[in-house]
Order: sequence, then C-alpha cells, then structure tokens
Amino acid sequence: MRLFMFSGIVETTGRIFSLKKNQGCLQISVQPEQIFDDVCVGDSVAINGVCLTVTALHENRFDMTIVPETLRITNLNTLIESASVNVARSLKVTDRIGGHCVQGHVDGVGKIIEIKQDGEDAWIVKMSVDKTLSKYMVNKGFITLDGMSITVIAASQNDFTVTLIPYTRQVTIAHQYQVGHIVNIEIDIFAKTIEKLLKGNSDA
Repeated sequence: MRLFMFSGIVETTGRIFSLKKNQGCLQISVQPEQIFDDVCVGDSVAINGVCLTVTALHENRFDMTIVPETLRITNLNTLIESASVNVARSLKVTDRIGGHCVQGHVDGVGKIIEIKQDGEDAWIVKMSVDKTLSKYMVNKGFITLDGMSITVIAASQNDFTVTLIPYTRQVTIAHQYQVGHIVNIEIDIFAKTIEKLLKGNSDA
C-alpha cells in the first residue's frame, strides 16, 4: 500500500467538457490538453489536487464522479462548463518525485486575499485559511494548492503566503488566480501523522 499517489507536479491542464448533477453527486467530463494514452477506467487522476476515479473513457476526454463530501470541502463545487482545471495522473512506482508526497485528499480550502508581483514575473500570493489548517503550516514547509506542490514562505494563525514562479503560472491554472479565488489545500501528510502520534501518546 502506497503512502501517497501524487507528487504535486501538474502534468497538464484541462477543461470541463460537461457536468451533470445526479443524486447529490456531480458527474464531470474532463478534456485534458495533453492526451493520456495509458489512462484506463478505474485509474486515479487528480483534478485540482482531488484524487478522483475515471469512470468512462472517450476519444479525447474521460468521465469522473464527485461525491457530496468532496463537493462540500473542495472547490470542485464551483466548477462550470469550460472551466480550466489542473490534471495529474497517479504516480508509477518508477516515477521521479519532483515535488513532495501528495495523497489527493484535500483537507479544505483557502481564499486568496492578496496578490502582488515579485520581480518581473513571479507572484507573491497570500491566502486566508481556517485555524484547523494553519496550525500545520510552517515557513519553508510543503503545501499542496490545487494539486501543485508549493513552498510556504510565511505563515500565521489566519493566513499564509507562497511564491508562484513564472513556470508554475504558465503551465497550471495559477495564471487565472485573482483575489477572492478559492483554492484547494492539502496539508503535508507527515505533519498530520506526527500530530496524530503525539496526540495518541498524550492520551495514553
């Protein structure tokens, strides 16, 4: 059993070809810019950092179902037709890990409250976040934003700040970020695991 499924490296972007609500779930069809010849029904693919299962294949797109709990805690509940999304296939055992260990299990969302330019092309992005998530954030620590492995450069009780380099903005949906944008957040699994172990010891 693998501890993680992804590495926070977005392979391509895609667009929402169609979506349909069905008994509380949301069925989406995703058309990636890069065609994946090896994707099969049952495979795990991350959409904006959320691990979803491929339920059907078409010539240039694939279908997935988003359950109510995922809709409740992620930004996938804001999807509309033609919306852009980050897309990444699950890792193979032989793949290099270019980012950090990512499960595709989003912990919550943050809201962009400030964007400012850093140099010619980089962005400094500040996000507000719930205290239940901010407690895991440390300077120079990893965080996953919409499936992207990003380094935190500053963190406080109610917000945190990251830098987005030009390449990240160019090849992901980050170039669309604006103040007010809602972003999926996955906390570093090791931080959550250590907290759980320490809590268990204190309760013993």
